[in-house]
Amino acid sequence: KHLKDLMINTLLSRAGLVALSFAGRTQAFTFRIIPSSTRLQHSALQMSTDAKTVLVPIADGSEEIETTCITDTLTRFGASVTIASVMPDLMCTMSRGIKVVADVSIQDAVGKDWDLIALPGGMPGAEHLRDSKELIDLLEKQKNSGKMYSAVCASPAVVLASKGLATPGATCYPAEGFRALLSDPVDDEVVVKDNLITSKGPGTSLKFALVLGEQLYGKEKADEIAKAMLVQR
Repeated sequence: KHLKDLMINTLLSRAGLVALSFAGRTQAFTFRIIPSSTRLQHSALQMSTDAKTVLVPIADGSEEIETTCITDTLTRFGASVTIASVMPDLMCTMSRGIKVVADVSIQDAVGKDWDLIALPGGMPGAEHLRDSKELIDLLEKQKNSGKMYSAVCASPAVVLASKGLATPGATCYPAEGFRALLSDPVDDEVVVKDNLITSKGPGTSLKFALVLGEQLYGKEKADEIAKAMLVQR
């Protein structure tokens, strides 16, 4: 007997991810990984008075390792992480084909206060982020108010530098076309300059996320989280 309308929901520990599997027949399966960090933590965050608010904008072509490192790691710190799509739909197809469903649209994020906005990289995801007027308005507000904003991989160059939001001495993915857009780029894996934090790419995104958490919650908390994640700092 064929199994119909089979759905498997697996909560992935601490990562705020939901894996969905649908099948009309036993041999026909499709898998999607859908972040739902805000919804999965809602009840716990209601009890936390010091939860920092973090906005992670995504688009078709955003880099999934960077997106997941940011959302997962900051969730472990206790932050209230909201993923916002700049595309017409909440579901975005990431740079390597993984489908991610955002919590809200970028329009829903406008008018709210954020302790941190963190941009993943990836192409053409960074170009979509650059072309979102709502996101650029939010980033300009962060910069002008002295609140933290950050970007990794292509986004420091493609998004921030193109809109005058990158400070001299930032870092990005080490491709000449990206570095040429920055003023006095450096080769450091993570750079903190005033209220802007930048990083180089997928391989540095875990360190990047831990630095973001340290900026929000302090070094002691960051060391605690890094130790639990088996990361040497």
